[in-house]
Amino acid sequence: MTAAAHELGSFAPIPPLDEGVRAAARRHVDVLTKPLGALGRIEPLAVALCAMQGTLRPEIKSPVAIVFAADHGVADRGVSAYPRAVTTQMVSNFLAGGAAISVLARLQQMELWVVDAGVDGDCGTHPRLMNAKIRRGTRDFVAEAAMTAAECHAALLAGKRVLEQVAEPDSNAVVLGEMGIGNTAASALLMHRVTGLPLADCVGRGTGLDDAGLERKRAALASASRRVTTAEPLELLAEFGGYEIAMLVGALRAAAARRMLIIVDGFTVTVAAAVAARLDRGVLDYCVFGHCSAEHAHRALLRHLEVEPLLDLGMRLGEGTGAAVALSVVRAAIALVTDMATFESAGVSNRAG
Repeated sequence: MTAAAHELGSFAPIPPLDEGVRAAARRHVDVLTKPLGALGRIEPLAVALCAMQGTLRPEIKSPVAIVFAADHGVADRGVSAYPRAVTTQMVSNFLAGGAAISVLARLQQMELWVVDAGVDGDCGTHPRLMNAKIRRGTRDFVAEAAMTAAECHAALLAGKRVLEQVAEPDSNAVVLGEMGIGNTAASALLMHRVTGLPLADCVGRGTGLDDAGLERKRAALASASRRVTTAEPLELLAEFGGYEIAMLVGALRAAAARRMLIIVDGFTVTVAAAVAARLDRGVLDYCVFGHCSAEHAHRALLRHLEVEPLLDLGMRLGEGTGAAVALSVVRAAIALVTDMATFESAGVSNRAG
């Protein structure tokens, strides 16, 4: 049994979308009181939501937002504009309600959960904090694997358990976010090796590196990439990933198995989705990509996955913030497909002239 098959054996199968409902939803959208296609990309979004939930009356029930936080050994090489201590500080900010995702979760009436996946610090205790710490940060992947195979496996299963614990039985939507100083470096290297795109197209400024810092980051990632020859996605995840990225992969897989709508945030969460899709392409059927990050590699990754983000607002914060904003668009799509009148019910002619 391959490593991928072994890991997938720990997860329930991902059900296919309901193609019968998808076809019916397309027909229904076409007879709503509007010109054909007049709602633009809202229309295929509404149809996709119907297919995910297997009904012409989709809804958002008990949505949850999960932010996975962890630190990265490679951060000590100056690949981020901020020190590792910021991760612990931001976890406290999430829990205190002062972070952007905290504000947006309240606005969207989502339950917000924060997961210590591998923070290099003591996050304390809080009713909304889940301690799933594997280790106090990964190892420096320039010199050695970021995590062992056993740690990677444990992180995948922890992501699955977190999703199952925080999502109520009737919950059918999840916003996924992350926090971790140095995680755009890990994400860039994973993107490069999982997609085969040139490393230069995968590396950006992250939290705001200057030109010298960007060159340092590129050099470190190039050196790390030369160290590893495998193309197997789980081996790449262990070599270059972070505990929060591995837990995101597990959560994505578990949410798709439950037919949950997964609203994907920015660059790092999309990288996790790309890894999950290498294991089972069906994961993407349940993903809506909330926005395009200002991190330039994100646009290239979205193109590679052949998906289109709902929003492009120049955001690059992470935390699940772009996905939380995009939830408003999802709600609008659901309201339109379920509440608009059809030409027949409204007594409106659907013929031009």
